[in-house]
Amino acid sequence: MSFFKYPFWLLYRVWFYILVAIPIIVLFPLLIISISREEWYRYFFMLARIWSKFILIGMGFGYKIIREETPDPDKSYMFVANHSSMADIMLMLVAVKNPFVFVGKQELAKIPLFGFFYKRTCILVDRSSPKSRQAVFLRAQRRLNQGVSICIFPEGGVPEEHILLDEFKDGAFRLAINHQIPVVPITFYDNKKRFSYTFFSGSPGRMRAKILPFVSTIGLTSTDTKALNAKTRTLIWDELTTNQITKKSYPNQE
Repeated sequence: MSFFKYPFWLLYRVWFYILVAIPIIVLFPLLIISISREEWYRYFFMLARIWSKFILIGMGFGYKIIREETPDPDKSYMFVANHSSMADIMLMLVAVKNPFVFVGKQELAKIPLFGFFYKRTCILVDRSSPKSRQAVFLRAQRRLNQGVSICIFPEGGVPEEHILLDEFKDGAFRLAINHQIPVVPITFYDNKKRFSYTFFSGSPGRMRAKILPFVSTIGLTSTDTKALNAKTRTLIWDELTTNQITKKSYPNQE
């Protein structure tokens, strides 16, 4: 590893946090208004998508979204994806146009400025607390009843660098079955390479996301949770390991 790469990576990480902050500062009044009432969340979501595109473009990430199936704007879904990067949140917001609420770890609420909005718009979970997990389930139910979708990274965190895809937790699939909403598997191919949690790593380049065919939960019961979990994970795993993407095969992309 070249010694001269260390200053680049340091500046690259600092630049990322600058890009995170700039739109929040510029859009602050609109963001405050959009989170003042839950029924205005869709406006916040529109601003969050602008924020995400600004960061990805500013970091030099040329993103490509491939859709094997497109979510209906009038329906709710359970969006799930592999988790490998600090940029997963941004790419998810760009890939999915349906307003959704993240279920995420409460530690991110400590990040200055970003955390202020994160804890007011996301469903936070303390994975070490059964009581917290139950509260998450109830909050997610309320948001689904309001017509908003849910997004969960079912690995429960970012796996170690040598793990391509960790085991999935059951929460997302239990919730999807309970509300009889489709599970939408999404694969992020390049995020770990582009901007992983390893500090001295990353570089500009292409980021690809693929929305896989939806997995129906119609007629499933709580006893099918494990099977739904395994089926969804297999879809994402197979896509990660084969990584066969061509414009000819998948014309619906941006």
